[in-house]
Amino acid sequence: MDRIGDKWAVLVITTLGEKGTMRFNQLHDLIGDISQKMLTVTLKKLQEDGLVSRKMYQEIPPRVEYALTPRGDSLLPHIISLEQWAVENMFGIQQARKEYMVVK
Repeated sequence: MDRIGDKWAVLVITTLGEKGTMRFNQLHDLIGDISQKMLTVTLKKLQEDGLVSRKMYQEIPPRVEYALTPRGDSLLPHIISLEQWAVENMFGIQQARKEYMVVK
């Protein structure tokens, strides 16, 4: 649950799920606002949980690719469902917040 609550982890998982195997800079460019350090930390945590795989090629310069593992791939539909729920309920949530502020 800790990983799913992390906005960067969700963005990495959904980006890899949508685009497939990617190199670090490609992933960084697509996500945009994330720093290189935060992306590195996020990728390491996702690897640690078995959600993302890292493959290093013995080339010069070295090439590293990241991809979802089967476990990460199995999480993707649940994240997408949660995103869809958020979109469908966004207006109602905003209204509830406004009403709460009036009562408060």
